[in-house]
Amino acid sequence: MILTYKVRHDHDFSEELRKARTIAEIAVDSPVLLTTPAVKHIGLNSVIANQVLRKYGRNKQAKKVHSVKLTVPSQGVQCDRKKRTMKITSLRLEFAYGFRNDFAKVNQIEADKRYLYVSVTMNDAEPFVPEGYIGIDVNATGHAAVVAVLATGKVLKLGKKAYYIHKKYREMRRRLQRMGKYRKLKSVKNRESMIVRELNHQMSRKIVDTALEHRCGIRLEDLHGIRGTARTRSSFRYSLHSWSFCQLRQMIEYKARLLGVEVEYINPAYTSKACSMCGSIGDRHRKEFRCPACGHVDHADANAAFNIAKALSGTSQSSADRDAEDGSTDTPRGAMVMNAANARTP
Repeated sequence: MILTYKVRHDHDFSEELRKARTIAEIAVDSPVLLTTPAVKHIGLNSVIANQVLRKYGRNKQAKKVHSVKLTVPSQGVQCDRKKRTMKITSLRLEFAYGFRNDFAKVNQIEADKRYLYVSVTMNDAEPFVPEGYIGIDVNATGHAAVVAVLATGKVLKLGKKAYYIHKKYREMRRRLQRMGKYRKLKSVKNRESMIVRELNHQMSRKIVDTALEHRCGIRLEDLHGIRGTARTRSSFRYSLHSWSFCQLRQMIEYKARLLGVEVEYINPAYTSKACSMCGSIGDRHRKEFRCPACGHVDHADANAAFNIAKALSGTSQSSADRDAEDGSTDTPRGAMVMNAANARTP
């Protein structure tokens, strides 16, 4: 599994970035027979210049250079695991890292004005045989994720503020758009994305830790295509389209794989309508569920989460099988973990 960690640095790379952009523009304009000696006069370290040429010279779809990072391959990185430091000779940079130290290897490091993006390969933990399952019901309103622990009967409700975050920033964006402040609008959108990403990290960590504590697997609904098929009122449509179901799923998957926790997906049909006690179709009104057959009354999302844990709605499917159907056999590579360690020059 490949993970990317984000480390802030305090080094001035403005000159190196300017040279890298110049090389990238040359590579886009004249990709044929372009080699490192051809751009030697620009003055960028040959290791980094070669990476820029490979990235932009081989990309036939690239028509314009927007942003360029300084890419250092694995052979250009020296790692001291005892001191938890990495050294990049080509950039004259040494920095401490605070992320996990059990990675198999460093793939590459990219640098921009403020951050280093350290790509590492992690070995998956040996999966254990689950003694049961926890069910996760994700929502666009109310709590973002409701977790049902089948072994204990307990319910965890996570991410209540997600809906209010989206609502707050939606109003801010509308106001800025009316005022024509598009640069500020972009800044607000980025801020919202960072807050939601951090919230998803916290929820996914709590979910995976709960599964590991009870030696359980994780079951979620297969929500592929929900935005195109769900029938919702117009007031609810914004919440559905703005909440990041996919991001939370990806974070749960890669955190689970690192700890050997199994993740499965089930058919979502009737998980919200069936009674988790007797299986009969009940009545759901907003967040309340009532079963006319057995008299069971429950929070609608908790009832759905228990149905998911029991897989009453159909045959389950592992995350690996699901990824294979989608044409992918690995977890997403954009899993970002913030790290406060500062880089320093040697």
